[in-house]
Amino acid sequence: MAPRRKKIYEGKAKILYEGTEPGTLIQYFKDDATAFNAQKKAVIEGKGVLNNRLSEFFMNGLTNIGVPNHFIRRINMREQLIRQVEIIPLEVIVRNFAAGSIAKRLGMEEGTALPRPIVEYSYKNDELGDPFVSEEYVIAFGWATQQDLDDIVSLALRVNDFLSGVFFGVGIKLVDFKIEIGRVWDGDFMRLIVADEISPDSCRLWDVKSGQKLDKDVFRRDLGNLTDAYTEVARRLGLMPANTAGLTKPTLIN
Repeated sequence: MAPRRKKIYEGKAKILYEGTEPGTLIQYFKDDATAFNAQKKAVIEGKGVLNNRLSEFFMNGLTNIGVPNHFIRRINMREQLIRQVEIIPLEVIVRNFAAGSIAKRLGMEEGTALPRPIVEYSYKNDELGDPFVSEEYVIAFGWATQQDLDDIVSLALRVNDFLSGVFFGVGIKLVDFKIEIGRVWDGDFMRLIVADEISPDSCRLWDVKSGQKLDKDVFRRDLGNLTDAYTEVARRLGLMPANTAGLTKPTLIN
């Protein structure tokens, strides 16, 4: 990590630094793991390296199918160059199967297939616990317009189609995921693009056959070694040699 760079923002899992080119940022992936709004914390060696590589893989895949996103290129094992955006203060959640909060709220058994993918929003505010909000709230408080929300839903469902197919092809069920959306300007024209990251930190991933969890629920629920779970996802996607499962320090394929 280069010294004396200007830090723009530090979150629970990433740090943003001033970029090397105008209109860019450097996104650094930390090894920190948090759950329950940072009430549970740990440092998981190798997590940042895995998430950097996995997010690069998914963002490049989205670019290849025409879904705009902030990723420009990976710089090193922990850092990537991204386009600077104005983040809309929402977590956009797409659910394919009942798990986590929706299962609790509606009294559903975890793993129940939903009638169709459901898109919902939470307001990005750690102090408030990222509360769920309706479209009415989003529009009333000026976080996004109705047109923005239409575009956000379209982006989210395209991401869902892509990720669901990629994961199912390697024996993984995409239960749900969350993304963030940012505004960028090309002259006077504003458009929305996918930002933040796509990784096992932001997805619920279950093995299709066994139901084994391969995401941050491993940490939330003390189900085993988080690095092993993330390493297994990377291995299935062809991002690391087949014989490296269980390594503390992942050896990733470029």
